[in-house]
Amino acid sequence: MGYVKAELSLSNPTRPELAAMKVSALADTGALMLVIPEHVRLQLGLEQAETREVTTADGTKHLVPYVGPVRVAFENRQCFVGALVLGDEVLLGAVPMEDLDLVVVPSQHRLTVNPASPNIPQARVKGLPPTR
Repeated sequence: MGYVKAELSLSNPTRPELAAMKVSALADTGALMLVIPEHVRLQLGLEQAETREVTTADGTKHLVPYVGPVRVAFENRQCFVGALVLGDEVLLGAVPMEDLDLVVVPSQHRLTVNPASPNIPQARVKGLPPTR
C-alpha cells in the first residue's frame, strides 16, 4: 500500500495565543493514538498530563509523556485528543482518524474525509433512543 501522509493543523486549545502548527503526518492505521515528537510538544506548549507505557514494534516497552488536549484539524474537520510524545514524526492513529471521520484511499496514497459524510463527521453509536 505504501505510506499515506496528510497535512494537519495542530494547536493547543488551552493556549489560544500560540499559533497552530502545520505538520505532515503519517496516517498510521496500525496505531491507535496521535503521536507527536518533542519539538511539536514544545512549540504548542503542551503540558504533560501523565506518563504512559508504550510498546514499540520491536517489542520494547518505553515510558513516554502523555500530553493534551491537542486540537487536530484536517480539511473541514477537527477533534480534540491526547498525544503520546515519541519519535521524530507525527503519526495520526485510528482514534483521531475515527473521530474526524476520515478514510484512507490506498490506491491514491491519500487521506480524505468520508465521502458518505462530506460536511459533518459521522459516528456509529449504540443505545440512543429513536429520533422522531
